[in-house]
Amino acid sequence: PVIEVDISLANLALDLVGEAIKRDPHYGSAIALAARCQFVLDANDWTNDPESTRREGVDLARRALGAVADDPVVLGNAAFVLAYFGEDIDAAMELIDRALALNPSFACGWRDSGFIRLYAGQPDAAINHLETYLRLNPRADRAAPYMGIGMGHLFARRFEEAKAMLLRGLQERPTYLTAHRFLASCYAH
Repeated sequence: PVIEVDISLANLALDLVGEAIKRDPHYGSAIALAARCQFVLDANDWTNDPESTRREGVDLARRALGAVADDPVVLGNAAFVLAYFGEDIDAAMELIDRALALNPSFACGWRDSGFIRLYAGQPDAAINHLETYLRLNPRADRAAPYMGIGMGHLFARRFEEAKAMLLRGLQERPTYLTAHRFLASCYAH
């Protein structure tokens, strides 16, 4: 089932991981999840201070990496957050690649790697990684990966393929505003 995230759920998640971090300040999984929550707040425009949210997300991601260096989930969350907030994209790709080397069946790592590759301007690699995610996790929410694949085709100027994937994403989640934006861009081309 699709879990629609709203601000109250995001804040609850932050409160819960905050409690876990208070109990164990070196709990890398909780620190990385707190970083991921900062992404959710920023991506949904649920923050009054985007720069503070960005700094907090980056700081938490780096702190998580300092606490745990060999957990694919920690590496994946940290890599995604660092890439999303505009940190060193090459370092983020190295982190996600290390996560996938540790666990080649880490579905969410393939999804995150796909979006990191989009940020890095590698649309064909992004499409490949997002398709791998879908194969590894066939019951997952498909709206975001379909949108990512559509973005990859759009960035590669394959507009018909982009349109088809973006529309598939919107069939999964008709209210997905980001997919609507990329579809409008696709139609404009």
